[in-house]
Amino acid sequence: MMVYAVLILDLRLSGCRSLKEKRGNIRPILNRLHKEFNVSSAEIEKNDCWNESVIACGLITNEKKAADAQLNQILHFMENHWRNIDIINYSITYL
Repeated sequence: MMVYAVLILDLRLSGCRSLKEKRGNIRPILNRLHKEFNVSSAEIEKNDCWNESVIACGLITNEKKAADAQLNQILHFMENHWRNIDIINYSITYL
């Protein structure tokens, strides 16, 4: 059985004062998530807000348990490696 899983992170970026600065903070995060976890990731909402962002990380696997473990690793990775970014809310959806 194939499982599609998506982690949605609602973020607040402290210290950003412009959209250019925000993009400079978000782009390395998206690249690192792809490199470390082999997931697709993108900013999906709040593109025009300089201090907030919503990013999604998606993956396809054959077990829900594996998807859940990997998405939770991403959540902990975000909390531990980007201390200047607050995770306001998050959700995991399975399709």
